[in-house]
Amino acid sequence: EVQLVESGGGSVQAGGSLRLSCLVSGFTDYDYTKGIVTGWFRQAPGKEREGLSCISSYDGSTNYADSVKGRFTIASGSAKTAVYLQMNNLKPEDTAVYYCAVTYGTQMVVELEENEFDYWGKGTLVIVSS
Repeated sequence: EVQLVESGGGSVQAGGSLRLSCLVSGFTDYDYTKGIVTGWFRQAPGKEREGLSCISSYDGSTNYADSVKGRFTIASGSAKTAVYLQMNNLKPEDTAVYYCAVTYGTQMVVELEENEFDYWGKGTLVIVSS
């Protein structure tokens, strides 16, 4: 059974940083060799879910939405079962529930759209105060 568990959310003042973690379980080493793409999304109150970034287990390549380029960095742990989102220079408009998501059998996701991903975590809340 595939499971994704996010952690690391919390409250921070504008200009601060947080690092979110996503722990992925249920995939085999072979799955990672073929390609698993882990992505981060967020959903602010009253808004649609927004794709932020993703990383490929195949070659470590990454993809970012323009809205977070230069402020957010995605990385995977040495075992590839953990994926992190380092968020710097946070702004009040970054306040949202942050979700990680996974799709497998592919080397990269170009369009950070919800329907590109198969499994989802339950989310972690980030609040940025001014």
